[in-house]
Amino acid sequence: MMTNDQMLSRVPEEQRKLRANDREFNRSFRYATNSIKTSKYNLFTFLPLNLFEQFQRIANAYFLILLVLQLIPDISSLSWFTTVVPLVLVLSVTAAKDAIDDIWMDVQVGDIIKLENNQFVTADLLLLSSSEPLNLVYIETAELDGETNLKVKQALTVTGDMGDSIKDLAAFNGEVCCEPPNNRLDRFTGTLTFTGQKYALDNERILLRGCTIRNTDWCFGLVIFGGQETKLMQNCGKTIFKRTSIDHLMNVLVLCIFGFLAISCSILAIGNRIWEQQEGSTFTAFLPRQDGVNAPFSAFLTFWSYVIILNTVVPISLYVSVEIIRLGNSYYIDWDRKMYHARSDTPAEARTTTLNEELGQIKYIFSDKTGTLTQNIMVFNKCSINGKCYGDVLDYTGQRLEITEQTDSVDFSFNQLADPKFMFYDQSLVEAVKLENTEVHAFFRLLALCHTVMAEEKNEGDLLYQAQSPDEGALVTAARNFGFVFRSRTPESVSIVEMGVQRCYQLLAILDFNNVRKRMSVIVRSPDGKLTLYCKGADTIIYERLHLSCSKLMEVTTEHLNEFAGDGLRTLALAYKNLDEEYFREWKERHHEASTSLEDREEKLDLLYEEIEKDLMLLGATAIEDKLQDGVAHTIEQLAKADIKIWVLTGDKQETAENIGYSCNMLREEMNDIFIVAANTPEGVREKLRHARSTMKPDSVVPDESVTGEYGFVINGQSLAYALEPTMELEFLRTACMCKTVICCRVTPLQKAQVVELVKKYKKAVTLAIGDGANDVSMIKAAHIGVGISGQEGMQAVLSSDYSFAQFRFLQRLLLVHGRWSYLRMCNFLRYFFYKNFTFTFMHFWYAFFCGFSAQTVYDEWFITLYNLVYTALPVLGMSLFDQDVSDSWSFEYPQLYVPGQLNLYFSKTAFMKCALHSCYSSLVLFFIPYGAIYDTVKNDGKDIADYQSFALLVQTCLLVAVCIQLGLDMSYWTAVNHVFVWGSLAMYFIVTFTMHSNGMYLTFTSSFPHIGTARNSLSQPNVWLTILLTSILCVLPVLTHRFLLIQLQPTVNDKVRLKVRQMKAAPPPPPRRIRMRRTSSRRSAYAFSHAQGYGDLVTSGRFLHRQVKPRSTGFTPTGRTLNFSPAGRSAGYSPTAQNQNSKGDLEPTALQMYRTKQPSY
Repeated sequence: MMTNDQMLSRVPEEQRKLRANDREFNRSFRYATNSIKTSKYNLFTFLPLNLFEQFQRIANAYFLILLVLQLIPDISSLSWFTTVVPLVLVLSVTAAKDAIDDIWMDVQVGDIIKLENNQFVTADLLLLSSSEPLNLVYIETAELDGETNLKVKQALTVTGDMGDSIKDLAAFNGEVCCEPPNNRLDRFTGTLTFTGQKYALDNERILLRGCTIRNTDWCFGLVIFGGQETKLMQNCGKTIFKRTSIDHLMNVLVLCIFGFLAISCSILAIGNRIWEQQEGSTFTAFLPRQDGVNAPFSAFLTFWSYVIILNTVVPISLYVSVEIIRLGNSYYIDWDRKMYHARSDTPAEARTTTLNEELGQIKYIFSDKTGTLTQNIMVFNKCSINGKCYGDVLDYTGQRLEITEQTDSVDFSFNQLADPKFMFYDQSLVEAVKLENTEVHAFFRLLALCHTVMAEEKNEGDLLYQAQSPDEGALVTAARNFGFVFRSRTPESVSIVEMGVQRCYQLLAILDFNNVRKRMSVIVRSPDGKLTLYCKGADTIIYERLHLSCSKLMEVTTEHLNEFAGDGLRTLALAYKNLDEEYFREWKERHHEASTSLEDREEKLDLLYEEIEKDLMLLGATAIEDKLQDGVAHTIEQLAKADIKIWVLTGDKQETAENIGYSCNMLREEMNDIFIVAANTPEGVREKLRHARSTMKPDSVVPDESVTGEYGFVINGQSLAYALEPTMELEFLRTACMCKTVICCRVTPLQKAQVVELVKKYKKAVTLAIGDGANDVSMIKAAHIGVGISGQEGMQAVLSSDYSFAQFRFLQRLLLVHGRWSYLRMCNFLRYFFYKNFTFTFMHFWYAFFCGFSAQTVYDEWFITLYNLVYTALPVLGMSLFDQDVSDSWSFEYPQLYVPGQLNLYFSKTAFMKCALHSCYSSLVLFFIPYGAIYDTVKNDGKDIADYQSFALLVQTCLLVAVCIQLGLDMSYWTAVNHVFVWGSLAMYFIVTFTMHSNGMYLTFTSSFPHIGTARNSLSQPNVWLTILLTSILCVLPVLTHRFLLIQLQPTVNDKVRLKVRQMKAAPPPPPRRIRMRRTSSRRSAYAFSHAQGYGDLVTSGRFLHRQVKPRSTGFTPTGRTLNFSPAGRSAGYSPTAQNQNSKGDLEPTALQMYRTKQPSY
């Protein structure tokens, strides 16, 4: 009899119930284990699933049916093994490249597990306890949302008291009742019942699978969801069998060929019946019919006999060759040294061999931002202080020099606490610091004090900063190198080293950042008792609060800000204000009242902040470069020239995504308009979409992507949720497709996949998704092609991808070179393969009218066996593996060469029909010219040569020479291998033919080699060679004429480029000029766009500080003006995770603890 728990397990899960350390109880619910499978197969399902997938190819199913027919003696004139061997070979080659499992951890729901610093969280856990004060745990969520700044989680006090006591943890028997598995990353609801008390659980208590433990020695967690039920895996799309568009087209064409085959066989069967009724009776005297076989039954058998004979219209060798070609082109990607990233020792990898030609047809690219386009590195590039701009390198004439890797860096050796990775160019800024310029010192003092960065110093002078945003880390690092070193902090103080002197500032208040304020301020008291408010934020916000006396300085600083923005840099304005002691005391009392208010707390605090943050004195501005990966902007530019549309789908903030769009030149101020969709209701989103469409195409009444001008489109996650609803998805798609650039920000992993699926559903285009984190897996699986970048966010994206490499810039080579070549080679292969086999097969059709429709073959049996296997296999493989229309350098010089692949111009139904008509013409020439030439013909000695064997030899020789000449015309790039394959195959044909027609073979295997002496007798006649020459000329003459006229009258992009290459005598093109991108851009605040609210409370709460600050040396040498300065190179980058950018998982722990509390302490 079933228990209640067992009955519950049979119905859909409405809520989850589990008990800690009780596997028997939890097992009754049949919860998922923590096994994760990233492959399509396992040991038991491999054979059936793989065969099922392969027999979805109609041709494979056809060959299976053909094999059955060949087992019937009355029908088949060929041996069964001629089909079995190639069929088994095809299935084996295809099956050999599948199935790898990825099992993460053998744990079950209800287990308690221990995690240590830098380990991945491998299941969804309820945090129980940790090594940190107040049971805090610091996690990095890059795998989930792409953000690398640390986040904090806290355990309940009742469970945190267990600490790391194994005895207490083993005895813990709390029961959790919570929501069922779902894909909401930002929400969790549940309760914990323990010792008779019930405790509320929310998302702050949960560690999700895919996070990484940082700065925490250890923690213990209770498994809530495991395996496929984790929120990460709920957001991952289902693994699907991916097939190329050529595969789908081949299925359609094969169906058409089967129809043609059925019609042809029916015609020949009808012909057989007519012939048997009218002529067959005259042959029964010496060729009697079998018992029970009359004309209708003979026609029935003839139909199936011709099905076997004419099966070469779709030879199984086609699929063997396709697999070999795909495998070879995959190896080219693996072996490409130009896609190898030496710094991280990461080569490119083709993780599938079935999708190569699809890389040459991409129309839409969906890209993640963080870690895919960017390096998560911020660079302090320039600044403006008191009206003077710093950061450029000038020559002796005052002209700005371009900064290169060879440019010497500024010498910071005077500062022993400087970051050795930080570099700066402009020596005049260091001069100003050493000359103790008051404004310059105030500028860097502000940067060293006004922030929420945490510092850890494990060894003397070895500072490690952990910042909530990478921008802050870059600014504090810059101040550190210029002599204002942030050293440590407590809830009430900030300690810095100013030009070698240790100073401790009393931290009186932090006026925290939020998205409305777009600024943060600190109020400090200096060691000499002076009260000062330091403020940094978006320049437009700061300007509104400046004192009137700053108007002149503001004008000059504005010019500098415009220049910084033109260089694509992220800007911040800095200001300060000296405060009156009495006023501040009164303000602080009101601030304390507002911060402890239970009603309208945020509004009251905002009013107080507005009150004190006015009449500020402007210090200057900073300019930070959001470090893109190398070559991103150039790659995007090249892909745009190839008419590939790039959509950025990111979980990051809207403003940060926009900045990246500007940095990589996807968004430009020259655009006609940039539409921002950030509505909170479906009606609001619909109105925004309609407004955008009417602006771009005011007179449009039908869906039309063609617009005049260039537009950008930015939409946030909440609006996207409404836009993806069935009633609005077409409106969204139409609007987005009319824009040149589309950026979707604050999107969930599932929304990324939904956007990809939407484009796949309504657009007849091939899609590619590229990302580097687990939050990109769903869209990688959804797209036709998935590309994983092996970056800093783990290997989940790589494991789910079809192709992987280390840098976004390699995508350019993957598509414009490997993809285009693969597509071109595959299309040339298919056109030529169908041509040679259709021509081969049509000859049987014509011959049927001369052999009484008796299913006799026009060629000898050995030629039929070796035609596709030996005589024509290597030449076509050589073309398909080595052919190039132009070199890789010319492919980059002319990205427009990629467009024909998007339009399916090289192989389509139309191209197939042309190929069939060409084959029909060639077969007529190759059959009737030799027939007429040999009819009633005698040799020089007067003997007749018009016998079947001589005719068969002449026809097959003409056929082989003609198809080899056609191959030579189709091939653009001859290599030594191609010469060996083509000439070697022709030589092999004559060697094998003369051998098989020799006396020795006849005497040894009489029944198998009946054509004794045919080759030497026929090929010794001049008229035979004249016939071969004539048929070859007649076969290629229309092709040459057609191509000549097309090149002259309607030249394609390929024709034009190849002509230019020939004119340049195949010299490599000049390297593309790398033009420095400059824009008249609106300024964008770095700080306001990457910071988050709440960290001011965290800093002043004191809950994250547990280590005592030890006395330290200042680490400075005496300062003074130095004369030997040299200009330097680009600034070193700041990584928000403070780790080596190419290492994987070896981050040293730091002392950053972040905890947001509602009760500030002073």
